[in-house]
Amino acid sequence: MSDGIFIGASVGGGGGKPQVLELKRANRHGLIAGATGTGKTVTLQGIIEGFSRAGVPSFVADVKGDLSGLAMAGSPMSKTHAAFAARAAEIGDADWVYADNPVQFWDLYGEQGHPIRTTVSEMGPLLLSRLMDLNTVQEGVMTIAFHVADKEGLLLLDLDDLQSMLAHCATRADELTTTYGNVSKPSIGAIQRSLLQLRTQGGEHFFGEPALEMDDFIRTDDRGRGVVNVLAADKLMAAPKLYSTFLLWLMSELFEHLPEVGDPDKPRLVFFFDEAHLLFDEAPKALLDKIEQVVRLIRSKGVGVYFITQNPIDIPDTVAGQLGNRVQHALRAFTPRDQAAVRSAAETFRANPGVDVATAITELKVGEALVSLLQPDGSPSPVERTLIKPPASRVGPVTPQERGVMIQTDAIGDKYDTAIDRESAEEILAAKTQEAAAATAAARASSDAEKAAAVQAKDEARAAKDTARIAAAQAKADAQAQRAAEREAANSPWSKAVGSATRAASSSIGRQVANEIGKQVFGTSRKSSGGGLVGTVLRSVLGNLMRGR
Repeated sequence: MSDGIFIGASVGGGGGKPQVLELKRANRHGLIAGATGTGKTVTLQGIIEGFSRAGVPSFVADVKGDLSGLAMAGSPMSKTHAAFAARAAEIGDADWVYADNPVQFWDLYGEQGHPIRTTVSEMGPLLLSRLMDLNTVQEGVMTIAFHVADKEGLLLLDLDDLQSMLAHCATRADELTTTYGNVSKPSIGAIQRSLLQLRTQGGEHFFGEPALEMDDFIRTDDRGRGVVNVLAADKLMAAPKLYSTFLLWLMSELFEHLPEVGDPDKPRLVFFFDEAHLLFDEAPKALLDKIEQVVRLIRSKGVGVYFITQNPIDIPDTVAGQLGNRVQHALRAFTPRDQAAVRSAAETFRANPGVDVATAITELKVGEALVSLLQPDGSPSPVERTLIKPPASRVGPVTPQERGVMIQTDAIGDKYDTAIDRESAEEILAAKTQEAAAATAAARASSDAEKAAAVQAKDEARAAKDTARIAAAQAKADAQAQRAAEREAANSPWSKAVGSATRAASSSIGRQVANEIGKQVFGTSRKSSGGGLVGTVLRSVLGNLMRGR
C-alpha cells in the first residue's frame, strides 16, 4: 500500500474491504470524531504512523500525553498486545509489527521539549487580539501600535516590546489620534491589563527569539521516514486561547512559508489539530474567516489539516465542508445536542445502502468507526463500518527519562534551548526615554542656574542700592549734625562774648593802625581823633579783616 495508508477493514456488508487513505488526496484534509473512550487516539496514532512510513512529516498536539508513545515501539509484553494481535489477524493486516517513529518533542514552556517561540510581529494584531480577548476598539488600537512600530523601525519581538510600544502610544495619543483615528488611554490601559493576564498564562514563553523555523518541522530521518513533531500540550490546555491561537498561527505560518505545489503525490506536511473545538469557541467572525481561508488555501501548499474532536458539529460548516476524509467513532445520543450531532454526522457521509449511519453511530464499539475516504478520482467513498487497525508504536506515554534522551539526541539539538534578547522596541524606547529625561534635566538645570543668577544679581543690586541709600542718609545726617553743632556753638554765651570782645578789639586796633598810617602817609601837625577820612576807611577795612569778613 505504498500509495496510501491502511486505516482498517470494513465489516458486515463490506466483507473486509480495506479502507485506504490515498496519499495523493491526503491534503484534502480530514476529520476524526467521536466521544471520549471510543478509540480516536488509537486511530490518530495509526494514521500518523502511516504518514511517517510514507516519508510525510507531521505535527500533532499531545493533549493527554499519550501520543508521546509514537517514539517507542509497542511491546508484546503490554496488556494490549493480545487485543491488537487479534485485531490485526481479523482484518488481515499481515504487515503489522511493532515499530517506533522518529519524533521531535516540542513544548511552549520548554519543559517537555524544545521551546517553540515566535515574535509578536509574526503573530500579528489579529491573532494577538484574539489571544488577548480584545474588543473591536481595542483591536483597532493594537493595529495602530503595530503600524507605528513598523513605520518607525521598532522590532516587536516579545511581550516587553509590546508593553513598551503601547506605553509609547499612550504618550503620543493626541498625535496618533489625529493621524490614525482614536487612540484613547483607557483603551491602551485595557490592553495592558489583558497583556498582564496573558503573562500569567505563560504567554511570555511563547514570544521571543530564536523564532521557530518551519523547515525544522518539515524533515525526514536517515531512513526516509517523516519526522513526527509532538507538542506537549497537557499544560498548555490550561490556557485554551493560547493553545488554539498558537495552532492557528502555526497553520498561518506554514501557509506563508511554503510555496505553491498544486497536487503533489503526497503531502509535504500533515497537521493534526486535537481538541479542535477550542479553535472555534467564541471566535469572532474575522477569525473564523481567517481559519476558513487557511484551510481552503493551504491544500495547494501540500499541507493536510486533520481536526480531532468529540463532536463533529464543533466544526463550523464553512470549514467542515473542506474535510474530505472522515473517520467517525461512536457518539452518545443522550442529549438533544448529541442527537443533533448524530443526524449531522449521518448526513455528511456518502450514503451506503448497507449501512444505516444514524443507527450505527450510536452502536459502534471501541476501535470501530464509520469511514469515508477520498478515492483516487477525488470522490468520497461510500461510508463503511470499519475495524481500525492496531498501532505499531507504544500506546501510552514515554517516561521522562526516555523523553530526555530523545530531546538531547534529535536533529534539532540545542538550537532553540537558549533564548536570545537582542535590541528591540523595549530597549530603543527606553534609551529614547532616558535621553529625553537627560535633556529635560539639563534644560531644567540650565534654567534653574539662570534663574539663580538672575536672583543673585537682583539681590546684589538691591543690596548696593540699600548701601548707597544708607551712606547718603548717613552723610546727610552727619552734615545736619555738623550744621547743628555749628549753630549751637555760634549761639553760646561764650561765643557771643568772644565775638563782642573781638569786635571791640578790632575796632580799637583799627583806629590805632589807621591813625599811624595816616600820620605816616599824610603827616599831621595837629591832633586828630580819627585820622580824617582816610583813617576812617582804614579802620573799616581792618575791622572787617579782624572779624573774618
